Amino acid sequence: MRTLLIKNARNIITMDAERRCYPGGSLFIEGQEIKAIGTDIPYEDADTVIDATGKIVYPGLINTHHHLYQTFTRNIPQAQDCELFDWLVTLYEIWRHMRPEDVYLSAMVGLGELLKTGCTTASDHFYCFPNAVSGELIDEEIRAAGELGIRFYPTRGSMNLGRSQGGLPPDEVTQPADVILRDTRRVIETYHDASKFAMVRVGVAPCSPFSVSEDLLRESARLARSYGVRMHTHLAETKDEEDFCLAKLGLRPLEYMEKTGWIGRDVWYAHGIHFSGDEIRRMGACGCGVAHCPSSNMKLSSGVFPVRSMLQAGVHVGLGVDGSASNDASNLLGEARQAYLLHKLTAGSAGPTAEESLWLGTVGSSRVLGWEDAIGSLEVGKAGDLFMIDSRRLEYAGALFNDTALPVVTGISQNVDMTVVGGRIVVKDGRLVHVEEERLAEAAWAAALRMVQAASGRTGVNYLKHRGRA
Repeated sequence: MRTLLIKNARNIITMDAERRCYPGGSLFIEGQEIKAIGTDIPYEDADTVIDATGKIVYPGLINTHHHLYQTFTRNIPQAQDCELFDWLVTLYEIWRHMRPEDVYLSAMVGLGELLKTGCTTASDHFYCFPNAVSGELIDEEIRAAGELGIRFYPTRGSMNLGRSQGGLPPDEVTQPADVILRDTRRVIETYHDASKFAMVRVGVAPCSPFSVSEDLLRESARLARSYGVRMHTHLAETKDEEDFCLAKLGLRPLEYMEKTGWIGRDVWYAHGIHFSGDEIRRMGACGCGVAHCPSSNMKLSSGVFPVRSMLQAGVHVGLGVDGSASNDASNLLGEARQAYLLHKLTAGSAGPTAEESLWLGTVGSSRVLGWEDAIGSLEVGKAGDLFMIDSRRLEYAGALFNDTALPVVTGISQNVDMTVVGGRIVVKDGRLVHVEEERLAEAAWAAALRMVQAASGRTGVNYLKHRGRA
């Protein structure tokens, strides 16, 4: 079994329950598992030995919400200055031209960027299946994750409520319920691994109340629970969604989830901005989780997530980057910084500290995914998932007074020096180990350009046109 020794670190930030740190510490990993951590461990050599002098070691970050396929629609002029519903309507016209190779390449780019910013576990919500394209698109994401070496939690999403039935998405990107449920079973049976150190776990994830029928929500919940897998969906992201649910369903979004069985410890929502105080208390009582996506919420003018109220009520809260197209990045360390700054602006001293923001992206996120036994902190018996930054970088000069807060409050790029997943090095010297980044970027741009040009030809809208300002 392969072994990895990290020694002489400037500091090891564990994020365990006691918030222990080990200045000058070392960490030993056997296979995927941490076997020893501290300043005096009984190991002197290993298959791979890393001299971490000057480096600070942190637990790997955990992304609880993403749409990797959206990586190819970043910085689209027509989608830069609109709110959620108009943003979706604009981009669906491009996403309908997606092919399997686009899904693979966009996942390589998005997951690669996550790894380069300290993320070791990523959940993804894939729900867009264009007509005449293989339903096995999620397999392309799983293939990409395996090649990059990231721990992956894909959720098989769905939309069956197109415009012809009063939903928001065009019919061309929806699927019949029987097709959705059949393929969801296939994905679970083919890929889901419930073991402690699994590299792939699978969830069930109808898209949202405005794109999925009530019957499909109910059947998806039954299917997920019959396999013992977790459930995920968008909820309470915007006031438009609330208005839609009240007008079409006669219920608030959370009431609709309660009616259809979408509440409990095995459920987590994305965004969760527009809940009442009573709804937050009900969510905490039943153990629901929420993925907080600050950059996306700011860009789409969706509102500010009530983070302190959620945590005080016992709701599990983690961080997510959301779709790359709604924040134009897949940078989870950047999201920890954004969460810190956003809530300082809106809540002052009541907002999360820098350490709490890092906690949201590690321990908090592990609880949202129900995986806290293996990931989220650096402890003996947990996975060897971590990232390192070099404290000797110029951007950290004059800032080395609090190692825990350092990557949240200081620096802008947030690229890390090394990322390790399950004891394997996947980012070294700031670059992906298993990928030639420039070649990947070139192939990805060609694929993105083809999709956008196909949409421009079909709709007559020039998605590449620059919109100037007077």
